[in-house]
Amino acid sequence: METQCQRVKLNDGHFIPILGFGTYTPEEVPKSEALEVTRFAIEVGFRHIDSAHAYRNEEQVGQAIRSKIADGTVKREDIFYTSKLWSTSLQPELVQSALEKSLKSLQLDYVDLYLIHTPVPLKPGEEILPTGEDGKLILDSVDLRHTWEALEKCKDAGLTKSIGVSNFNHKQLEKILNKPGLKYKPVCNQVECHPYLNQSKLLEFCKSHDIVLVAYGALGAQRSSKWVNPNYPILLEDPVLCAIAKKHKQTPALVALRYQIQRGVVVLAKSYNKKRIRENIQVFDFELTPEDMETIDGINRNMRYYEFLPRGMRIFKSLILGRQF
Repeated sequence: METQCQRVKLNDGHFIPILGFGTYTPEEVPKSEALEVTRFAIEVGFRHIDSAHAYRNEEQVGQAIRSKIADGTVKREDIFYTSKLWSTSLQPELVQSALEKSLKSLQLDYVDLYLIHTPVPLKPGEEILPTGEDGKLILDSVDLRHTWEALEKCKDAGLTKSIGVSNFNHKQLEKILNKPGLKYKPVCNQVECHPYLNQSKLLEFCKSHDIVLVAYGALGAQRSSKWVNPNYPILLEDPVLCAIAKKHKQTPALVALRYQIQRGVVVLAKSYNKKRIRENIQVFDFELTPEDMETIDGINRNMRYYEFLPRGMRIFKSLILGRQF
């Protein structure tokens, strides 16, 4: 089954598949695996592929997409590809060249969606995390409204079909929405979202402005001590999710994904395990009851897995992740 038949209309008229395949992996995972699993995800039916410059795997992900186009599995227009503008390229004059760099790595003519990855500007340069001698991140100063104008120009130039943001709270979104001369609204806001952090207030705000919420970390998080607090409970072992999964004869992961879909949230399923990738596509084969949805709402803890811990990245937590809404 192709997930493209389950799509959400964006405020610019384009459509985004409601289930996406997330390609981020910890540094210790070989980049070659991104090629293999992305290719496999397309084979089993994923049509929405999410990556970013900061993931450092766009060359492999692009190769996977192009190989499935070449063998006739899909056409380019069947694939919805998302890339992201990293924090070191938020100066307006750097935006288009950053997108062109991603396109060169991907060997694609355009991306379907280009996001501001985070609202925290970092010192421009080749380093993903520029740090000083004291080990702290070197911040930059940028008016994100000017960055947004540069994204609008990228859309007009045909380099991206749609533009949006990621890791923005409602105040940061309002700055863009209230910008004089706004040409295009953000079509989406991609944030950490799962039953332990259901983002209900932010979801309500986004819906009121015709902005789609896209969920990453929807299955909790890989237990990487570098990025994730290892002391937090494992989402997919939650007894409530497990009980609902048992009732429907599904996995807790599928219940967590289905929960988002029934809320109108576009959800990214990230796995490098082929068995689980194949299982995740089965999210359209069942429905949760209103009682199930209400029960899952009840396990919200406002708990973030992604703390961005290494090398001074704690500042990201305080600047963009510390505000729930």
